[in-house]
Amino acid sequence: MIKQLLLVVVVILTIIVVRAMFIAGDFRVERSITVQAPPEKVFPLLNDFQQFSQWSPWEQLDPAMAKQISTPSAGKGAVYEWRGNSKAGSGRMEILVSKPMDSVRVKLDFLAPIESHNITDYTLTPAGTGTKVTWAMHGPSTFPSKLMQVFVSMDDMVGDDFERGLASLKAIAEK
Repeated sequence: MIKQLLLVVVVILTIIVVRAMFIAGDFRVERSITVQAPPEKVFPLLNDFQQFSQWSPWEQLDPAMAKQISTPSAGKGAVYEWRGNSKAGSGRMEILVSKPMDSVRVKLDFLAPIESHNITDYTLTPAGTGTKVTWAMHGPSTFPSKLMQVFVSMDDMVGDDFERGLASLKAIAEK
């Protein structure tokens, strides 16, 4: 009976590992929203880490989260570091590219609970009298992340957070 149980466990684990091996080597999650505000009003909310806490879906995960924001807090080279509880984790963001009224590219390094190194892009596109804001994150799928993705995709893990963040950004920009 124990041998049969062990055999079943080994077969299940083998299936999980083999399935993980066939998951793509990288991922991309993307969401968009149209904001009834000009890029001049939206761009500073994305380009300045001092503004990040107003709309970020993750800021509420740990009200006691320790944050350090560089001076200057906006534009290329600006840095935002955080250390929070197990839900917020810890990590670092750095603005790599800042194109006024067009886009912001951020290097996003999660250090805990699971280390990963990704890129986040915020793109602004004229949309009638407003601005279409696209939030995308992409990066490599390491083997541990592939194992997680056997059960839940990256899109499922962060897509809802992106939607909440964009809804908050829209509400602030449209005030």
